Amino acid sequence: MRAGKYHSIKLMTIGLVSACLFGAATPASKVLLTGVHPQVLAGLLYLGAAMGVLPAVVRTKSFRPPWQAGLRTLLLLTGAIVLGGILGPLLLLLGLRVASSGSVALWLNLELVATVALGHFLFHEYLSARGWMAAAGTILAALLLAGGEGDAGVLSVFLVASACLCWGIDNHFTALIDGITPAQTTLWKGLVAGAFNLIVGGTLAGAVGEPRLVMLTILVGALCYGMSLMLYIITAQGFGASRSQMIFSTSPFFGMLLSVAVLGESFTMPQALAAGIIVVSLVLLFTEQHAHVHRHDSIFHQHVHNHQDSHHTHEHGGLPATTNHVHWHEHDPVEHAHKHWPDLHHRHGHADKGKKYPTSDPGDSPNQ
Repeated sequence: MRAGKYHSIKLMTIGLVSACLFGAATPASKVLLTGVHPQVLAGLLYLGAAMGVLPAVVRTKSFRPPWQAGLRTLLLLTGAIVLGGILGPLLLLLGLRVASSGSVALWLNLELVATVALGHFLFHEYLSARGWMAAAGTILAALLLAGGEGDAGVLSVFLVASACLCWGIDNHFTALIDGITPAQTTLWKGLVAGAFNLIVGGTLAGAVGEPRLVMLTILVGALCYGMSLMLYIITAQGFGASRSQMIFSTSPFFGMLLSVAVLGESFTMPQALAAGIIVVSLVLLFTEQHAHVHRHDSIFHQHVHNHQDSHHTHEHGGLPATTNHVHWHEHDPVEHAHKHWPDLHHRHGHADKGKKYPTSDPGDSPNQ
């Protein structure tokens, strides 16, 4: 029992470090923008992210280039690179240049809203009244923060919201990629998008920047994006997707606190109100679950999984059911009912056969 408690505390700590590193990217980028062109900065940060996940990719036993993983994986990865790797960070940095990093850090929660809304309208994911209340709360918080930033807040929130929309689409594309691992996806996104933004930005600016700033930016990218992702994956493998997302959702608050403590930005009343609204919204969003009868068709894919759920019944000969691992595997067709999130196995709609789909008790988080 004591060992299990220690393991949970260890995973919680790893998850919080991951969130803190990611949150630190916003105030760090604010400082770097004083000496680096926004598009160059976006490129260097993502190249750093690629370097940060390179050790995890090297250690994997299932590495293969995306063009060998099938057309579907290649198309999804291309969309993720263009929207999430090229446009998203550029729009964010343009918005960060004209607003305080504390407000921008909190605005990044709009990515959740974009992901949830797109999931409902375009990717046929279920969303209850609780989910819509959470989305409305986050939008209200963004409007409060925009008002507190004055005239610059309108432009900045538009740019950051546009970045979050790009990342929302990117999240759904990435969630559907099963031909390569998450670390490999980040590696290719960082290399391709980083190189593109660096070349274009360097051409527009006439220079990349001082070597000291270039190395510092790459280091920030490696820690705040690459290392953060690897630590998040460790947390997700141990805690499951929903619990790890709840931990990682603290990253904007770390960004805001670091902006106040390190950059000396003031903590305003609109920021305090917005932070409170966002906390309530996140609680609503991450306690939303549902259950209903649904059918899984046969599928052949790879992703991180263990054998504690009803979806992974294949055998490995001696591998403990609780051990997380990655490999190609096939699911037989099955129809069943259980509480679930819209993960890699549950991205279905709810408008068929006239069935009722009751919301489940808000205390059980699936580890799938």
